[in-house]
Amino acid sequence: KVTRVARRCSDHQRLQIMATPALTPRRGAYLEPKDEDDSPRSSTHAPSPAMALKHFLAVLRKNWMLVGVVLSIAGARAAPAVGARDGPLYPDITVKYLAVALIFFLSGLGLRPRQLAGAVANVPLHSLIQGFTLVAVPMFVRYLVAPFLYRAGLDRWLCEGLVAVACLPPPVSSAVILTKAAGGNEAAAIFNSAFGSLLGVLVTPIELVALVDAGGASSNTTGAGASDAMLATLGRVFRQLFVTVVIPLFCGQVARPRLEAWLDRAKPPLSEIGQATLLLIIFTTFCDTFSGKSVESSRRGALAVTGFVVLSLQLVFLGAVFILTATTKILRRPLPPGDVICALFCASHKSLTLGIPVMKIVFPDHPRFGLLSAPLLMYHPIQIVL
Repeated sequence: KVTRVARRCSDHQRLQIMATPALTPRRGAYLEPKDEDDSPRSSTHAPSPAMALKHFLAVLRKNWMLVGVVLSIAGARAAPAVGARDGPLYPDITVKYLAVALIFFLSGLGLRPRQLAGAVANVPLHSLIQGFTLVAVPMFVRYLVAPFLYRAGLDRWLCEGLVAVACLPPPVSSAVILTKAAGGNEAAAIFNSAFGSLLGVLVTPIELVALVDAGGASSNTTGAGASDAMLATLGRVFRQLFVTVVIPLFCGQVARPRLEAWLDRAKPPLSEIGQATLLLIIFTTFCDTFSGKSVESSRRGALAVTGFVVLSLQLVFLGAVFILTATTKILRRPLPPGDVICALFCASHKSLTLGIPVMKIVFPDHPRFGLLSAPLLMYHPIQIVL
């Protein structure tokens, strides 16, 4: 009996030894050298040039719109005759009507009315966002910021361009994407971006005509003559808006129910097509600017100052919205965190997609349109970075 127990114990020890991994290296195995502190050398290496190039291309692909804006301006500077008014692109037809109509048709096609139904009831948040971006910001820039900068010596057309930016509604895409990424109220962001764009079609042209001193006929007359000139300008603006904005937007909404299944299945790049069309508008705009010699070297310093002013304004807007929504200094009860995030993005951002076409309609053939639109072209990338 004792012999059988001893044999079982020896068998058990043999199995344990067999199950224990070998302490000696196998033939052909490579032992990694150790450092002086006897710790294994790290297996991580510096990224190869191919990996660095791949990462760089991925960043460019993600921010292709900003890269496209830079390339469009550079292309217009290199060959302004291509997109000038009398150039081969015929911008008075292809840009003034076709490109703008395509942008708003795609906006109507991509707008989901059913997504907005659940967010309509949040009236306090919507009123705060729309009132801030379409009333408070234009008044603040028109009557405080622009006069101060003009007296300080900033170019007149850059000051008026800042006022024009202040009159614009929030963007449809970027505010929603950033709100979702930050964990905010996505439904409210969708509603405010869509409703703000629709409201901006009506309100923004009126504010641009009333607040931006573009040097037209209404600027040189007073009293009844100024009122008649403003009404005539508004009549012309709304006629073109009806043709190039309202009808395409309506057609896009009418076509969406018939194409909704295909849109959900195929997911066509509607936003990318619209942004690429916008690059054509930017290119032809700066072709006119550079062919007219409206940007002299003496204004380069003013453009740099304008960039700093745009950055400062956005920080002021973000701070003001945060104080309004997240503290008890104005409201008795702060808004929920999701609504605060939504308000921060929707109330401080401005739409490049809507802004350039509407400004082209309100200020057609303006000799300084490149300077008028420069603050908006600066505002867009800065708001994405912030």
